[in-house]
Amino acid sequence: MAAFRQLIRRWRQWLRVVSNEAMTAFAPWPLLPGALRAETDPAPESVTGSRRSVRDIAVDTGAVAISLLVGGLTSWPRIAAGPSGLWTVTLAVGGGCCLALPLRRRFPLTVAAVAGAISAVSPAAGGAAFIGLFSVAVHLRMRDAAWIAALGVATGLVSSWVTPVPHVPYTASVVIAMLGTAAALGWGRLVRARRQLLVSLAERARRIEADRQAQIKEARRLERTRLAREMHDVLAHRISLISLHAGALEFRPDASPEEIARAAGVIRSGTHQMSDDLREIIGLLREESGDDTRTDRAALAGLPELAEEFRRTGAEITLITDAGDLVTVPTMTARTAYRIIQEGLTNATKHAPGAPVTVTVRGTAGDGLAVEVRQPLSPKRQEAAVVPPGSGVGLLGLAERALLAGGTLDHGPTADASDGGEYLLRAWLPWEA
Repeated sequence: MAAFRQLIRRWRQWLRVVSNEAMTAFAPWPLLPGALRAETDPAPESVTGSRRSVRDIAVDTGAVAISLLVGGLTSWPRIAAGPSGLWTVTLAVGGGCCLALPLRRRFPLTVAAVAGAISAVSPAAGGAAFIGLFSVAVHLRMRDAAWIAALGVATGLVSSWVTPVPHVPYTASVVIAMLGTAAALGWGRLVRARRQLLVSLAERARRIEADRQAQIKEARRLERTRLAREMHDVLAHRISLISLHAGALEFRPDASPEEIARAAGVIRSGTHQMSDDLREIIGLLREESGDDTRTDRAALAGLPELAEEFRRTGAEITLITDAGDLVTVPTMTARTAYRIIQEGLTNATKHAPGAPVTVTVRGTAGDGLAVEVRQPLSPKRQEAAVVPPGSGVGLLGLAERALLAGGTLDHGPTADASDGGEYLLRAWLPWEA
């Protein structure tokens, strides 16, 4: 007995799998009405195939067969009584109404009105009249369906009086006609509501998919922007230092061997550091979350090394820190502050090599972190200065980075100094207690 139950269970599982595969193979479009498929499938008609689906053809064939069967049953007493010229004409016209049912989707109102009117004198068109009313209820407004339903009730009254069915009372015929009309009208409106629901769901699915694609594009754009910002912040100052020293070697062929060796050393160390920075960027790209989760809290602790690196290029750097334990600064704030100072020093060495630069870092937990990079403005231009292209791009990236960190950044010349003013790069970043 247990083996028999297990066999039945396996047989049911097999039937379920086969039915699911069959539904997957044939669903959804071949089994949907052609008009509904055209509204729910965004693909062009040349791709989806003919507008009439397999379901449309099957339903049309069934509608013609059922209407002919109903018309034949209601007309059978007259047919059995023997042929008659006028009666034969009415039967032929009623049969023509049944054969015209495949046109009800294109001309629903015309087919329903003609079939309803002819059903008043030809019982053979009764089935076609009900199916026509159903089509009007599905495809047209409720007002049109109500007019056709009223016509159906009126023709039912006339048909039951002109061509009564033998052994069926007049009242019963009228009740049957009214119930059939109500059933066709209600069923049609129900099908219409269901199709409208499917169309709305399909439209909603398309909107969701469009939103998803837009989110994917936006995520890709943000990731490209993030990569560009990281590459600029990490590599820009290295490239600037290398360019400055290479330019010095180019424009000063009479430099001493010690100066040439020092410049070559800076170039060599800069290229090695660029290699390390590139590995850092690659590691950043491999992070699945896209968040900077590395140990950058100690970034500000490396400010003395950063200042010393620029001093080796001949820059006069003064570093002032009054922010307590910089290791406790939040990761994003620390990294953003480091990049701001790095970019400020890079711009200072590009636009005014040798001019004194003052870097100030102040703040406490709860009040925020203030970063300033100051450099006096001078009307004199350095003849040997080599300014790489792309100036100004880094400041835009810094402003965006500060905004993402929840802070602010501003830059520009001031008139506070007695020698004509100074250029100030200033930022405030959050530092929660």
